[in-house]
Amino acid sequence: MATTHHPITADTVQRSRQIEQRIAGQATSDGAGVKLVRVVDRALHRRLDPFLMLDAFGTDRPEDYIAGFPDHPHRGFETITYMIAGRMRHRDSAGHEGLLENGGVQWMTAGRGVIHSEMPEQEQGAMEGFQLWLNLPARDKLAEPWYRDFPNAAIPQFTTADGVTVRVIAGESQGVAGAVRREVTEPLILDLHLPAGSRHAQSLPAAANAFLYTYRGEVAVGGGAVPAGQLAIFANSATADGVVIEAARDSRVLLVAGQPLGEPIVQYGPFVMNTQAEIEQALRDFRSGRLGTAA
Repeated sequence: MATTHHPITADTVQRSRQIEQRIAGQATSDGAGVKLVRVVDRALHRRLDPFLMLDAFGTDRPEDYIAGFPDHPHRGFETITYMIAGRMRHRDSAGHEGLLENGGVQWMTAGRGVIHSEMPEQEQGAMEGFQLWLNLPARDKLAEPWYRDFPNAAIPQFTTADGVTVRVIAGESQGVAGAVRREVTEPLILDLHLPAGSRHAQSLPAAANAFLYTYRGEVAVGGGAVPAGQLAIFANSATADGVVIEAARDSRVLLVAGQPLGEPIVQYGPFVMNTQAEIEQALRDFRSGRLGTAA
């Protein structure tokens, strides 16, 4: 583990953001029939800008995941895949390949376009994790594709005085920098493991859109309870300086925040651009083989 060794200074939150709305994820399937729960979809594009999608997957039934996600294209955004349990092989048209395992993160910038596959490398056992889509600013939508695997041990983490384990996937928490930083969207992605009776305060920029997804147990935050399987969207407030999360029993949550781009969002399946004309160009590039070659 990339556990920090320097002193951790706890965040001080004077006023916690309140919950604006709670949303239950919707069961669906994607790829070649992988069963998952869609937590954030295009109906929330504007409200949760710069985040476009959050999928949660978790099953110990091989028939629910074994077919994986064969070759498919992306353009105009970034994907962050966080594997809680299981093994997934990534290959793409830019020549990248990697194996994502327990506790690891894969960060891919599709940019101008990539074709990739994500296939299970297991035939039994549990597979659990998340995939988050992060929009790119207009200036970067046609950037060169980029990819990196972060194994479990490379994800910075620390434990607070209250016993909360904080895994910093992106951004910064209590002086600990995450595995990835982005200048424009400034994403904060934390995996918080809260033991029973613990409390965690996390400061947030006033302009950031923020949400929390509980995937184990139940937490109380911003005046309400958020049980496992629910998304809580936090109200934006000029007077609130963060969130305070409390757990009466052992719980785990993803806390996500980022600076909105405020740009037009036009999505067609795996392409997310700023105009319909750019979507049509992406389709032409894909059909003509200019977007990328098969992985």
